[in-house]
Amino acid sequence: MKNNSANLEFSKINKETLTKKLYEFLQHKDIAFAIGILCIIGVLIFPVSTGLLDFLLSASIAFSVLILMTVLFIDKPLDLSSFPSILLVVTMLRLSLNISTTRLILSNGHKGTDAAGHVVEAFGYFVMQGSVVIGAIVFAILTIINFVVITKGSGRIAEVAARFSLDAMPGKQMAIDADVAAGVINQEQAQQKRKNLENESTFFGSMDGANKFVRGDAIAGLLITFINLIAGIIIGTLQQDMSFNKALKTYTILTIGDGLVTQIPALIVSISAGLLVTKSGVHGSADKAIFQQLGRYPQSLAISSGLCFFMGIMPGLPLVPFFIAGSIMGGASFWLNKVQKQNTANLFDTPTTVSSVSRAEDSVSREASSQQTSALHMDMIKLEIGYELLPLVEQSNTLKITDQIKGLRKQLAKEMGFVVPSVRVQDNMQIDGNMYILKIKEIEVGRGHVQRDKLLIMEPTGAPIKIPGEDTKEPAFGLAARWINPSYREDALFKGYTVIESSTVIITHMTELLKENVTELLTYAEVQKLLDNLPDGHKKLVNEIIPTQISVVVLQRILQSLLSEGISIRDLPGILEAVSELSSTTTNVQKLTEHVRVRLAKQICNANTNENGYIPILVLSTDWEQVIAEHIVGEGDNKQIVLPPSKLHEFVADVNKEYEKYASIGETPVILTSALVRPFVRKIIERVKPSAVIMSQNEIHSKAKIKTLAQI
Repeated sequence: MKNNSANLEFSKINKETLTKKLYEFLQHKDIAFAIGILCIIGVLIFPVSTGLLDFLLSASIAFSVLILMTVLFIDKPLDLSSFPSILLVVTMLRLSLNISTTRLILSNGHKGTDAAGHVVEAFGYFVMQGSVVIGAIVFAILTIINFVVITKGSGRIAEVAARFSLDAMPGKQMAIDADVAAGVINQEQAQQKRKNLENESTFFGSMDGANKFVRGDAIAGLLITFINLIAGIIIGTLQQDMSFNKALKTYTILTIGDGLVTQIPALIVSISAGLLVTKSGVHGSADKAIFQQLGRYPQSLAISSGLCFFMGIMPGLPLVPFFIAGSIMGGASFWLNKVQKQNTANLFDTPTTVSSVSRAEDSVSREASSQQTSALHMDMIKLEIGYELLPLVEQSNTLKITDQIKGLRKQLAKEMGFVVPSVRVQDNMQIDGNMYILKIKEIEVGRGHVQRDKLLIMEPTGAPIKIPGEDTKEPAFGLAARWINPSYREDALFKGYTVIESSTVIITHMTELLKENVTELLTYAEVQKLLDNLPDGHKKLVNEIIPTQISVVVLQRILQSLLSEGISIRDLPGILEAVSELSSTTTNVQKLTEHVRVRLAKQICNANTNENGYIPILVLSTDWEQVIAEHIVGEGDNKQIVLPPSKLHEFVADVNKEYEKYASIGETPVILTSALVRPFVRKIIERVKPSAVIMSQNEIHSKAKIKTLAQI
């Protein structure tokens, strides 16, 4: 009795120790995963017993079902971002099991149909139903469904999703930057969004490649099946002295059982991959999305129900199945229609009354309608000012802000080549008294604060200001400044400070904002006005080009592209001549714009020549040029630069480093690139340095003097 008690106690201790050790082992998931991969490789090399093989085959099927169920219930594809890795592991597992079953079938197949374990035998007998032909046909159908239908379709979807995800990256990154600039999200949220964007791009790219595993697995399974059948019959008849009929039956059962026990999990995983990549545009789990969207239109269910009833009464067709299907869809249609009507009634449960309208009321209505129509008029440019700034509009001295705006429009017309629309100055009692807001097409583009009775002073060298006052930021460029009393004007001028009137502060800020948004001001009507105002000597050129070769809209986009980079369109005849040289072969806006820039090389070089008579150049290295050229995607007007986020940040950092290095010593460098990548470099740089000038080597005029500062 003592020995039995001791044995029981020892057994209990061993179980507790084993459980504890197993729990500790499972805590180290990385080690467990590595051991699992090594076990899969071991199955590829070493023989496996039939009992262990039955367990592994059952685990393979269960794991495939687990993957399918997980895919069905996730909300978005990134919730299972490890799917490509899972797909590779599952594929390796199935192929290793294929090799193990092949080894057992060919070595022990002559002993009976249980040579490769009971799972393979059961699948073989269940599907064949006693007939070799039936088994072969069923196996072939399952293989075709997996290989031709599901695998091919999900692979194509993954390929397109990967391409679209990469194409959309620049736009999404710009949207994130815009949200940060507008204060919609903070830096932490922006970093998370960028991380999600990078993960999404990586995921769909990986899925594009991972689907090749599924396709390759299907092909390998088919080849292994033929090898098992043919090699098994040869071994059975020639080496094991089996009759041909017995060898055919035995090895067919084993081969088809083996094929099914691997093809069914492969089919399940293929369906999972297809469901996952098709969820990219759907939010929520698959069951909710499908039932919600199919049930949105009860009339479609009603029509389908009627069609089922009609088919049920047709001669030769079974009545009961069609009537059951029709009844289910009809009931669903009736219930969904009732729910929708109830929801609609809840929205409009507030009673409304309609009263008679007299002639006088009708007259008032027409007058109100006329006022509403005039209210739809939109000012192209509007300056709203607080009540404290109204004297700037009403004062009679030379600093009247309306007169300064007229001067501003003349200045911009000379610089940009077209007259900007008139500016409407309007008081706004809802904003701070010292605030002003500039709107373009009723959308705010900038705001600032000024103190009407004070002067703004700035130190050009950036040194501390020694005159008492209120510190602030100059609104146009964000420079350190200070508001001082007018009595300190002479002192400020004597010390070399820049002294600015409050109205001039507003005008300077307006100038920069209008330049930044100049493309919004060059409308179709403005372009047509420019063409109409050309001298008679150029009218023939206009008639030859427009609309036979390009439309006014295309010309508008070319001019907007030039203006967006600070290039004046004052030489419109020269621009039209450049367009006419290439418009007969292409209407691609980017190509036409780049050609026009080459024709305007002298003008561009002159605008960027400094006071020392040369253009300071930062040359883009061939390494960066190659990287950018390799990441240009799309065709025609849809070409985009799709740099990975890490490369994008590295490139911007390199540009900022060299640019700021020379800007700090008074140089305003021009970034020089090849003609191929210039527009794409501009798209990247304009987000961080909108004022930076990007020129191609073709735009350097032969007589221009350049000085290479450094290489990026």
